[in-house]
Amino acid sequence: MPFITNKQNWYPLFGVVYVLLLWKGGKKGRISALIIIFIILSSDQLSAGILKPLFLRERPCVMLENVYMLIGFKISYSFPSAHAANSFTTATFFAFLYPKGKLVYFILASLVGFSRVYVGVHYPFDVLAGALLGSGCAYVGIYVFSLLAKSNFWNHKKIKFKRDLKKLPNE
Repeated sequence: MPFITNKQNWYPLFGVVYVLLLWKGGKKGRISALIIIFIILSSDQLSAGILKPLFLRERPCVMLENVYMLIGFKISYSFPSAHAANSFTTATFFAFLYPKGKLVYFILASLVGFSRVYVGVHYPFDVLAGALLGSGCAYVGIYVFSLLAKSNFWNHKKIKFKRDLKKLPNE
């Protein structure tokens, strides 16, 4: 569980997926690569930057005696879990875009959430709240994705200058 809970261990996988979205994903992949950055930043900032300072909930490793710490001692606030929020943002967004893998996405997100409780830095409700927050952020991203996918900006054609110049009226 300490391996799963450490976000740096996931960076190589994230990098490969991101490159594949840009390189092989077509229009859908490029739009999703753009949006995923903003929705993960949104879920992270909502959870860590706004809600944690608002609720000021101490972590179980601070409040409870005899909590066996499997990772370093954390003194920041607990509610909601930003790890769970970001994981479920990603899982929900990709489940919409690439539904064949949705079971894998949600298993991985759930593992990350469970690992936070297992290593002693979150209560189960922190993870549940993070999952709900992340899913909500993903639904906003899905809405933005659908708007961008339909917009003409992504369907622009290259301008053929010689042909287009011939169509201009002579002045």
